[in-house]
Amino acid sequence: MAQVQAFSGLRYDLGQVGDLSDVIAPPYDVIDPAFLDRLYKQHPCNVVRVDFNRPESDDAGTQDRYVRAEKFFRQWQKEGVLIREHEDALYVYHQEFDWEGKHYVRKGFLGRIKLEEFGKGTVFPHEQTLSGPKQDRLDLMRATKANLSPVFGLYPDPENAAQQPLEDAILKLTPIVAKDHLGVIHKLWPVTDRAVINKVCASLADKPIFIADGHHRYETACNYRNELAAKGEITESSGANYNLMMFIGMEDPGLAILPTHRLVSGLPNLKIEDVRAALEKNFSIEAVDSAEEAWELMSADGAQNIFGLGTPADGKWILARATDTSPMATLASQQSEEWRGLGVSLLHKLILDHLICGRFPEAKPTFKFVHLMDEVLDSVKAKTCQLACLVNPAQIEHVRDIASKLEKMPPKSTYFYPKLLTGLVFHTH
Repeated sequence: MAQVQAFSGLRYDLGQVGDLSDVIAPPYDVIDPAFLDRLYKQHPCNVVRVDFNRPESDDAGTQDRYVRAEKFFRQWQKEGVLIREHEDALYVYHQEFDWEGKHYVRKGFLGRIKLEEFGKGTVFPHEQTLSGPKQDRLDLMRATKANLSPVFGLYPDPENAAQQPLEDAILKLTPIVAKDHLGVIHKLWPVTDRAVINKVCASLADKPIFIADGHHRYETACNYRNELAAKGEITESSGANYNLMMFIGMEDPGLAILPTHRLVSGLPNLKIEDVRAALEKNFSIEAVDSAEEAWELMSADGAQNIFGLGTPADGKWILARATDTSPMATLASQQSEEWRGLGVSLLHKLILDHLICGRFPEAKPTFKFVHLMDEVLDSVKAKTCQLACLVNPAQIEHVRDIASKLEKMPPKSTYFYPKLLTGLVFHTH
């Protein structure tokens, strides 16, 4: 069963730091060097100095940045920049944003969850992880002994039994507000009412939790706990047995899964007729006037087996719908039928690996992943790729069905926008 708990978090004292917007940051893995410098200059106590401390020219080794991160984290607690919640709390967290003309309010709450190894409990991953990021996060966790950024967890709750008591509890409370660099409004309310907390945690006890984002952080927390256990340095009540998580109901109307399009390089200088010839036995193909028209038709359709494909060499676009996906049974024989039906699976396995590379064996495709149509158009105009691929996003039911089978979706299958902020609340061990 999922053991979800309230906890006494560390939060910024706004009397010391001023505007919360100045000290928060997005997750470390979306921060480039220029943005990192900007965050450093934004405020001397910006969370990035702990969560993503930058290398310095006089570093004696790779561990120096983690030593600095721990020093900042400890110093801020000592000086009262970070203060401890007086009582255990669940932290209601709303994110307000606009996307393609539509306004969203995504609602959830921050709590902590008892760690379980994947496949041995009720927490399920849905994407693959890499060793490099996990080592970085492990070194940071060893130094700070804290969860700095929340993992993004989803749970089924058509009755809204978990979130609604929290929404009722904050009606007369004033939120803590921050605005990020993308214009997203983040609101936080600590809820300490024990009756409400008990009701929320009990409603999640028998529900599966699917990780939407933060797989590396969750696996790192498990590795850290196991490391402490091997040394005999952990007890049943230790905070290292738990991980900071954002809990969002799968039916929440503000839950937006956005597309991740592919810009493919390493191919011959394809023209649209080359693509048509490669795909015509397995796809019905329709010429369209532009990427915008292709995306409008795809979005309205919503199917996983429809793609917009453009060739910068001649500036032309087609809409391709799969009519024969039988090769997928061989191309992905170890995967489930649900996995083989994903748009990203069909794109990579059938279209690119099998049909395009089968016709052009010298091809060695590499990918740039983008979310905005403007990024696609700019690349096509500048001819920085040989093939632009528009793909519909996987939906929440795909995440649930595939993760429940203990399968992992292909990389970049989902993009849950916006990212969860780092710096709203910390869970210490």
